[in-house]
Amino acid sequence: MVTGPIQQPSTVPGALRPPAARRPPATLLGDLHALTRALAAPPAEPRWRERVLFRLGPVRQGFAEHVRVTEGPAGLYAELLGQAPRLEHGVRLLAREHAAIAAALAALHRAAELPEASADDLLGRAGHLVRALARHRQRGADLIWQAYETDLGGET
Repeated sequence: MVTGPIQQPSTVPGALRPPAARRPPATLLGDLHALTRALAAPPAEPRWRERVLFRLGPVRQGFAEHVRVTEGPAGLYAELLGQAPRLEHGVRLLAREHAAIAAALAALHRAAELPEASADDLLGRAGHLVRALARHRQRGADLIWQAYETDLGGET
C-alpha cells in the first residue's frame, strides 16, 4: 500500500543535468527583488537615487556572472546544444538578449548617476529592464525544459 505521493524518477541522467555551479547564482533573483523594492519607494524620499544605485550594482554583477556561466565553450548553452542541437535558434536568442540586457543595465546605471535624470525616466528604464530580465529568465527555463524534458518520441 502506498502511503505518500508517488515520486516520478527523473528521465534525465545526472550527467546530463546542468551542474549547480553553471546555473545563474540564486542571489541574482534576490538582488533583482531588492532593486525593485528600492525602486518602489517614493522617489521624493531622501537618498532614493543612492539606494537604487546601491541595489543596481549587485544586479549588474550577478547578470555578468550569469553571462559568464552560460556562454562560451564550456558554458550551459554549449551543453544545451550538445544535448539538443535543435535548440540553436533559442540559444542564439538568449545570447543576443544578454547583450541587450547588459546595455540596459549600464544605461540605467549611467542615468541614475546623473542628478538631472528624472525619477520618471529612471523608473521607466528600470521597468523595461525588469520586464526584459523576467522574459529572459522564462525563455532560459523553457529552453532547459525543451532540452532535458521534451520527449521526441521513439520510446514507449
